[in-house]
Amino acid sequence: MSANHQANSTLEALKPFAVYFSLNNGLSNTKPSIKRHLSQMKGMYADDEAYEALIKEGNPLLYEFYDLGVPEAPGNLAFGTSIVYPGKVGNEYYMTKGHYHTILDTAEVYYCIGGQGLMLMETPEGDWDAQEFTPGKAVYVPGRYAHRSINTGTEPLITFYVFRADAGHDYGSIETKGFRNIVVERDGRPEIIANPKWA
Repeated sequence: MSANHQANSTLEALKPFAVYFSLNNGLSNTKPSIKRHLSQMKGMYADDEAYEALIKEGNPLLYEFYDLGVPEAPGNLAFGTSIVYPGKVGNEYYMTKGHYHTILDTAEVYYCIGGQGLMLMETPEGDWDAQEFTPGKAVYVPGRYAHRSINTGTEPLITFYVFRADAGHDYGSIETKGFRNIVVERDGRPEIIANPKWA
């Protein structure tokens, strides 16, 4: 069976469906979320001592998201919610690990349901940008941009996202090099600074 025929079979097998997401907390009653604790973010934060201290205190949950299992086939759209909790490691805000897409030219859209924060983005060539999340605001992440959600507020940062389902995720590049910039709290406000660990 050819790859195209397999893809078409997958598309034909996918039936219309509806999924519930709470507008209050972003949670779904469809299936369990995928959770990311601080221990799964080793090396991501600039302050190693603060990281180790928080691990010893209880390894907090930083964020969770819903992967609804839409087949990773051309023509399909993956979508779900991401919930980043408030908190800091040292003076650096809780954030997602961040990723490129395996199909690098893939764009993605995030719509903020609740909370406040930033979408930090950068390309392999070094271009970067940060867009603010506030309720009702949609952020467009162009292709070639790695992206990371950062909660700069005191409530959960809840976003709804959608992208092409066959795009894949490249976390390895971020795990190896990190982002060029990080977001820290300075004088009670978020500030973007150079990442001292960036390789």
